[in-house]
Amino acid sequence: MTSMNMLRRGFLAGSVALMGMSFAPLAASADELATIKEAGVLRIAMSGQYPPFNFVNEKNEVVGFDPAIGTEIAKRMGLKTEIVTTAWDGIIGGLLANKYDAVVGSMTITEERDKVIDFVGPYYNTKRAIFTKAGSTVTTLEQLKDVKVGVTLGETHEEWARAQGYDVKTYKGLPELLLELQNGRVDVIVNDSIPVMLAMKEGQYDLAVIDDPSAEPFGAGIAIREGNPELSAAMQKALDDMMADGTYLKIANEWVGGDIR
Repeated sequence: MTSMNMLRRGFLAGSVALMGMSFAPLAASADELATIKEAGVLRIAMSGQYPPFNFVNEKNEVVGFDPAIGTEIAKRMGLKTEIVTTAWDGIIGGLLANKYDAVVGSMTITEERDKVIDFVGPYYNTKRAIFTKAGSTVTTLEQLKDVKVGVTLGETHEEWARAQGYDVKTYKGLPELLLELQNGRVDVIVNDSIPVMLAMKEGQYDLAVIDDPSAEPFGAGIAIREGNPELSAAMQKALDDMMADGTYLKIANEWVGGDIR
């Protein structure tokens, strides 16, 4: 896996202290599947600020592609689902602190993360993209060094932008990021391509894409604590089965308009 393949939502190396991970991640003494099944509930976490993958609707319900996938996996395991929303930059710390059982929140599978957590999946693929307002004078990657670049706090896009030496402004989630771009408080934003492209397709924003030849596809996975092979296998089987029987495609069509495997 190349370093570019490891770029995506949230970065781990440089963020350990910020995520409250002063406690060392310990391997589970016993697989957690039996405990979860006894409780009858799979607790899954996400930011709730990443439409259409996960967001809070007008009924104050967390909906989107991620909760739909997580709920279907839980159902196939004979479990109900409890959705927990939390700030993205602390989401791995919360998983290690046992605040929930899994993160189903569009998290990139990276080598660094895999040192402290395990992944099920990937359950979809996307890539980094750079957007600006239509008609902007910023049209090339080289110009980014002279403008304000917006990113979501704790995403690997933040790590990438800072590594380039850009003038970075951070925000809580994609809705705020798009609003700040629209209002001119940042000149460009860096985000996964799919959710922004969908917002453009629906006519919500009039944006332009800045070509980024270095961007490569990466996979999003479901994060669980280490030392849980039975839990991992059960979740992976549920995911594989729903991909095979058409349920995954039905969910993908509903929330993102097509197959993103």
